Amino acid sequence: MVMRWWGRRRAALRSAGEQGMSTAEYAVGTVAACALAAVLYKIVTSGAVSAALQAIIEKALHAAV
Repeated sequence: MVMRWWGRRRAALRSAGEQGMSTAEYAVGTVAACALAAVLYKIVTSGAVSAALQAIIEKALHAAV
């Protein structure tokens, strides 16, 4: 059933002239993912977050069992 739906959907997209649309969507998604990765990298490597992560790791390593 899903395969029949996909076949109809693909045929509809081809007839609508949107053959390059998938590539554009992937490009926008890739750029957005890279931008998010850059923002997260800047946040994690900032001084406050780095110090907090280091404190958490040190606390976990020095925890009494």
